[in-house]
Amino acid sequence: MCARCVLADRPWTRVRGLLGRKRLEADEGVLLRPVGAIHTMFMSFPIDAVFLDHEYSVVKVVENLRPWRFAGARGAKAVLELRKGAAARRLRVGESLVIVPNQTRRAA
Repeated sequence: MCARCVLADRPWTRVRGLLGRKRLEADEGVLLRPVGAIHTMFMSFPIDAVFLDHEYSVVKVVENLRPWRFAGARGAKAVLELRKGAAARRLRVGESLVIVPNQTRRAA
């Protein structure tokens, strides 16, 4: 699902998120933690947002979140931002994700 997933778990990397990017490739994403809400201010493309609890179970999926919008979920502790359309095809509320550390890298 997210073969090239960047981990954003520090204040600066969470703030930066996808800002400055022109697009996400099909296998790219950003895992933001700890966060329970996100915004797409200053972004130039829509994304899918997958809100996860502390055990990485899906609590909410927001498809096609356009620029200049906000989204959040009660109980969310992390958010996986994916290319538009990526989450809807594969993820449902209640499913659990597995984080594979050697495939996750920290944001610069």
